[in-house]
Amino acid sequence: MNRIILNGITWEHSRGYTPLVASSQRFSELHPEVEIRWQKRSLQEFADFPLEQLASHYDLLIIDHPWVGRAAVTQSVLPLDEYLSVSYLEDQLKNSVGQSHLSYHYDDHQWALAIDAATPVASYRNDLLQKNNIGIPETWKELIAMAEKKRVAVPGVSIDLLMNFYMFCLAHGNVPFQNQEQVIDHYTGQLALETMRELWSLTDKKMFEYNPIDVAELMTTTDNYYYCPFAYGYSNYSRKYYAENMLSYSDLIEFNHYGKLKSTIGGTGIAVSSSSASIDWAVHFTEWIVSPNIQSGIYAGNGGQPGHRAAWLNQEVNSYSHNYFADTLPALERGYMRPRYNGYLEFQDKAGDYIREYLKKGGTAQIVLNSIDHLYKKSRL
Repeated sequence: MNRIILNGITWEHSRGYTPLVASSQRFSELHPEVEIRWQKRSLQEFADFPLEQLASHYDLLIIDHPWVGRAAVTQSVLPLDEYLSVSYLEDQLKNSVGQSHLSYHYDDHQWALAIDAATPVASYRNDLLQKNNIGIPETWKELIAMAEKKRVAVPGVSIDLLMNFYMFCLAHGNVPFQNQEQVIDHYTGQLALETMRELWSLTDKKMFEYNPIDVAELMTTTDNYYYCPFAYGYSNYSRKYYAENMLSYSDLIEFNHYGKLKSTIGGTGIAVSSSSASIDWAVHFTEWIVSPNIQSGIYAGNGGQPGHRAAWLNQEVNSYSHNYFADTLPALERGYMRPRYNGYLEFQDKAGDYIREYLKKGGTAQIVLNSIDHLYKKSRL
């Protein structure tokens, strides 16, 4: 028997790799004629490497949703709506975690299926809060008070600062990217940047080198930080034995009169290369791994953070993740979806650098806003 080999590419973290390997192993047990091999890249490589180049080497690709504009232009991955039934896609939409499913729908086609869902949420060391008789911050004022005591950790790398900039633009009353000239009106943008500086000026400068995984590792391996107000959630750290100390997760804080913050969704989708020599099997695996039973079972059980809502509501899944999914689902439901046009990623790659420099070294908000507007207009050409 000639075995069919499907090669896949994903990102380098237990959440992005282990559940794929476990699910693929089971798929091969059910279909002995198929073997699925996964390779992994760093988060930065995963975000930067052109989709069409990856698609020429792999059958299955785990992608970020901002890539779908590029996918529509290059046709490097399959429009899955032409391969999957209407009823299946309707179920995916109905059971989407927030806008996760829709984030891969662009130019009237579905370029990937949401295999993983995430947005910035709050995390904390419940043991340390209880030991020190400290409550979980519920408002911006309470967060700032804790930050003044140097007990708050928060990511400060460029990409996460940019995602949080969108969040604070929303918190100050306006939605980013409403025209092709400005990322946000400068009055709102200045308020957002000043709000961010209020918090980041109180945090350790090393946070500017930390992404969400770094923050989670820091909080679970030391006792110096009690609370993180917003970082892309990783249910792995809420599971017993994964880390030295366990994190608890919750919804985001209230921001003044706005209500609870509305963060920028992330997550990943699974796409099928249009260059695959085994399209039928690649599509079949994609359909199978994103189905509710697999998402709630072997995928979630092996460290995955599913894209199917059934898993987030599943009592067993919540039991072994200490209610990570049920407690953070409201934040996912509110999540903001960033642009996905072809060229957006060129903007995203550089825009956060200006915000990071402003928060780290000072300067004027107007220069930051002018700089990101210039990048934005250039990316639309």
